[in-house]
Amino acid sequence: MEALQEKKPAAVGPHIVVIGGGFGGLSVARRLGGAPCRVTLIDRQNFHLFVPLLYQVATAALSPGDIAEPIRQVLARDRNVEVRLDEVTGVDTARRRVVTKTGEIGYDVLVIATGSGQSYFGHPEWATHAPGLKSIADAQEIRNKLLMAFEEAERTDDAARRAALMTIVLVGGGPTGVEMAGAVSELARHTMRRDFRRISPADARIVLVEAMPRLLGPFPEKLASHAQRILEGRGVELRFNAPVEDVGEDYVVAGGERIPAGTIVWTAGVAASPAGKWLGVETDRAGRVLVDANLAVPGHDGVYVIGDAAHAKGEDGEPLPGLAQVAKQQGEYLGRALAAQAQGRPWPGPFKFRNYGNMATIGRNQAVADFSWWRTAGFVAWLLWSVVHVFLLIGFRNRVLVSVQWLWAYLTYQRGVRLILGDRNRSRLSMQDVQAQGRGLAQPPKPDGAVGNAGLSVAVASDEVQTRSVESTAMKPGESGTGPKDGQKKPSSGKERPDRDRDEDAVDEAVEESFPASDPPSYNPQKTGG
Repeated sequence: MEALQEKKPAAVGPHIVVIGGGFGGLSVARRLGGAPCRVTLIDRQNFHLFVPLLYQVATAALSPGDIAEPIRQVLARDRNVEVRLDEVTGVDTARRRVVTKTGEIGYDVLVIATGSGQSYFGHPEWATHAPGLKSIADAQEIRNKLLMAFEEAERTDDAARRAALMTIVLVGGGPTGVEMAGAVSELARHTMRRDFRRISPADARIVLVEAMPRLLGPFPEKLASHAQRILEGRGVELRFNAPVEDVGEDYVVAGGERIPAGTIVWTAGVAASPAGKWLGVETDRAGRVLVDANLAVPGHDGVYVIGDAAHAKGEDGEPLPGLAQVAKQQGEYLGRALAAQAQGRPWPGPFKFRNYGNMATIGRNQAVADFSWWRTAGFVAWLLWSVVHVFLLIGFRNRVLVSVQWLWAYLTYQRGVRLILGDRNRSRLSMQDVQAQGRGLAQPPKPDGAVGNAGLSVAVASDEVQTRSVESTAMKPGESGTGPKDGQKKPSSGKERPDRDRDEDAVDEAVEESFPASDPPSYNPQKTGG
């Protein structure tokens, strides 16, 4: 008990509340470790996720535990930092309190680092059929559907159906789309080439659609052209000037062309968190909160917004992009500044962003890198990309695991996480639920008459189990035609079973109630940082 008491933060100095455990929020908390203040970090997940490598979970190269680290473990040595697993539903700036699902938390200083969600450009219904890549649940859903499409193609005798199932459409030609295209190409043409008997995975059709006239908008034209040549050489079909017009369960309409598809992945567009609505302040068109040079919200003393949720300007007067390196630098700057303030020292001056370059991999042995003063592509860029990403992973264990798995995959062309998990027929999250998966965000309310609400996802490091709680999604036994009516006993097998078996049956029945059979089934700087 004494050891546990020592971990509690001392009640000294200002109370700083940080919402979000992404790159920005975690950097603030770590910088404030040991400072004369109390820090409470709130996140709806208990882990920090390295989003730049999330696409490798979706393409069976890595397990979720390889790119995630428990937040409590990261901050275990900082005794003045407390971690709260909770969901934020609002902020009362007049009373200086953060409102959560379980209550309220008072603050002297508030830092909002809630990241961003996926934007479907006014068509939230598309999220049902085209999941984005913002969470472990998203990545596992994409992996499940991708692998199941090949399994179904192996079973069917319909040639047209088989061709559609083996078509993967990626929406968005930014770094995530390019990296996904390269990874899916390697998965189909190399990793699974000997796994099936009736189909050849190498015949898979990979289509990347982009509304702009070229790939990798933030990169120089020369590097974008290199990426285009590599992808085309690896069998990826590119559609430029092809904005998406419609998305269905098994098709995409882009640039006037209808493309039947077994797997659709959305890698275009981000939407800011509801931080602006919580604070009732001015935002830009993307929903990001306008902040000053110190990352403070004008008109709200002691409130700061960083990362993808903030509209901060660089030295050139242009808004800073929503990159991981921006969020991390802002978090480190704000953590140092608040620590100095708590110690009675002056504020260190305005935030200045240092661009350390942009990188994107195109698959095996190929990447592009833009450091402003030096630009390169090919094998050297790919090595740099690999080293940088391993170095920026949090935790020595994760660095070792990812390095070993990459080396094994490079030598053998094998990916060891080709697992189809969970209920294959479970319906996808609604768009509101997808957007609510930003760090520290509460699930938005369902419209009148709707039932069900996706809850907290728990990802196990071994990647063997993933569960999701669902509120009131099924009728109780006796209310449906399948369960026993009130007063009736459940049919017995005629013999008594141990208590353990009865407990397992109870768990199974609870799962069936939550998921009824009738339900439908970098450090990549270009990635969101939160």
